[in-house]
Amino acid sequence: MDGEVLLNAYLDLNLLLVAGVAIWSLLRWAVAKTRLGTAYMPQLRLLNGLTVLLVASPLLAMAITTWIVAHPPNIPDLLVRQYLHGNVGLSASQFEALLGLREDMVRALLAQHEVWAQVVAAAFLAGALFCTLHMGLSVLRLSNSLRGAHLWKRIGRVHLLVSDTARVAYSTRGLRNRYVVLPSALLEAPQDLRMTVAHELQHFRQSDIECEFLLELLRPLLFWNPAFFLWRRQVRMLREYACDQALMARPHFDMRAYCECLFRACRVAAQNRVLFARTTPTVALVDRRETRRPSTLHSRIEALTATRQDTAGPTAWLLISGLLVASVLSTMLVMQRSSDWSHDRIMLSTIVNLERMAQRNATVASPFQGGFVVATD
Repeated sequence: MDGEVLLNAYLDLNLLLVAGVAIWSLLRWAVAKTRLGTAYMPQLRLLNGLTVLLVASPLLAMAITTWIVAHPPNIPDLLVRQYLHGNVGLSASQFEALLGLREDMVRALLAQHEVWAQVVAAAFLAGALFCTLHMGLSVLRLSNSLRGAHLWKRIGRVHLLVSDTARVAYSTRGLRNRYVVLPSALLEAPQDLRMTVAHELQHFRQSDIECEFLLELLRPLLFWNPAFFLWRRQVRMLREYACDQALMARPHFDMRAYCECLFRACRVAAQNRVLFARTTPTVALVDRRETRRPSTLHSRIEALTATRQDTAGPTAWLLISGLLVASVLSTMLVMQRSSDWSHDRIMLSTIVNLERMAQRNATVASPFQGGFVVATD
């Protein structure tokens, strides 16, 4: 696989991520208008599945165009067709240059002859290296925190650890074992301890740790794309909403006491934010934003106390999932580049050549133009 194919696949991934954010935002807006708007667990499953689908989109596009649809309809061909119908107010040369802008940019980035291409490559490498080092330091700090904690209980492969340095409970995992780190001060509050442990164990049931690891691995590649951070924000918000809602569905779980537990955790986290600075990938009881902006915690409390009206069965969510997957796959296919010279492309190339010939003829003076000069004595 050459560099041009890899670079185009990378660009397709970023463009599809932007489209995915738009599709998901539209879906959430539509679902919020119905009784399914407070069903956060199915929405989280949809979003996690969509995250995996977006990551696998370059391979899926290659497989579909190789074995299923060799030449799917794509945006460049549709634009060419609109131009031939007279719906684009550009000259043929200008329109062809616009269509070839991406190919020219890819070739320039690979050749590295232009100054702007060198600057872009250097900035990307510097940003990717910084994010990679940041992630490495985070994993190292997390490893040191786990080694410095004391084993309190063990439930199968889940290790409950007590730490003297952690201010807020968080959970993470290794290759085999899973860990819940609890502040030592939490042992003096049995009710908060029970709710905190239940919260972190619920994150394990939702596979939130694995999704957080995936997002962290993508950060060095997508750090420059604002859509990536919007997507990650949606994932983190929905997983907390879903976790809180799952706990409230349990019998004998006091909602008021749980909300007060969240308030106390935010107050402690706001006093010392070291935990939130370098110990990723983890999933904490309270998010960093909840210690910075009270409105975020307010939204979480509102979602927690909202009356759930989800009476739809799995058929409705299966239909929504099918529509969502179909929308993403359709967007992925129409974003593909033209793979061959179609009839419309040949016609466009012919028009471009005729335009260039007309311009050349207009600038070259004919030797038969003008008059005779009569010599006089």
